[in-house]
Amino acid sequence: MNNAIKLGAYAAGLAVVFGGAAGVGKVVGPIGASAETASHGGGHGGGASGGDGGGATSNPPGGLQVSEDGYTLVPRKTTLTPGKRTDFRFTINGPDGKPVTGFKPLHGKRLHLIVASRDLSGFQHLHPSEAGGGVWTVSLTIPKSGVYRFFTDIQPDGAKRQLTLGTDVFVQGDLRTAPLPKPEQVAKVDGYEVTLSGGLTPGKSTEVTLSVSKDGKPVTDLEPYLEAYGHLVALRQGDLAYLHVHPDGEPGDGETKPGPGITFFAEAPSTGAYRLYLDFKHEGKVRTAEFTVHAGNAQVPTQENGGGHDDTPHTH
Repeated sequence: MNNAIKLGAYAAGLAVVFGGAAGVGKVVGPIGASAETASHGGGHGGGASGGDGGGATSNPPGGLQVSEDGYTLVPRKTTLTPGKRTDFRFTINGPDGKPVTGFKPLHGKRLHLIVASRDLSGFQHLHPSEAGGGVWTVSLTIPKSGVYRFFTDIQPDGAKRQLTLGTDVFVQGDLRTAPLPKPEQVAKVDGYEVTLSGGLTPGKSTEVTLSVSKDGKPVTDLEPYLEAYGHLVALRQGDLAYLHVHPDGEPGDGETKPGPGITFFAEAPSTGAYRLYLDFKHEGKVRTAEFTVHAGNAQVPTQENGGGHDDTPHTH
């Protein structure tokens, strides 16, 4: 059942849309990697506190904090107009309070920006450009009103680890929130079918493979995108705990095949619902396949029609 509300003062918007967190979860990097590789080469974002099914780690889930280790995500705007193209600008301020200008590249980019609504729709994966003086800028359009989470994957020069910072941005107007699409094994996007096999089990690392086909035939010539054949973003319903994961292996290593299957190993230490977004590139274009996955016996309201389809355009 949809709930319609009016987004006025943006500070009040979060209270009605995001009434409470559903616990803390995590997803981890590719299997077979060392702890250092998993945290630096396998995926972006922090670790997580334990949930119902697993122990705790030292780092909180990525994206839940606007500030971490003295680094702060500072947007120039916190309210936007739906359907209007906007030059969105922000800085990453360091422990000294000044905008950071030096970053280590992460999979070909110095900064990744992920945008998603609090109801896990409207996903966008963007790569802002530098305007000078530590200011980052990206042209974007948010078609629908709502409360959106903006995530940045970064590793500032001098920082000991990668960080994922998150902040809420409010798109004014009438907001209608909806349950997640129900879990489906196949997602369709632009004539492609992506089949999900495997799932998430609380407290256990499990294999998740996403296989790409077109016109009923397996796609065996996926193209590298940001130094990998696929990128997987996972967002947990409720608290929007975040991780940007990359598959085991990479293009040109002599072992990793360019499709049709892209395999990740992931762990969800607590029961709950997750939204998975797979970016893949074929015939010169990046597309995003979306899935709802339940870890454990999660009791989650979902759309009856399912399918995981979202008509919001995905921008890369």
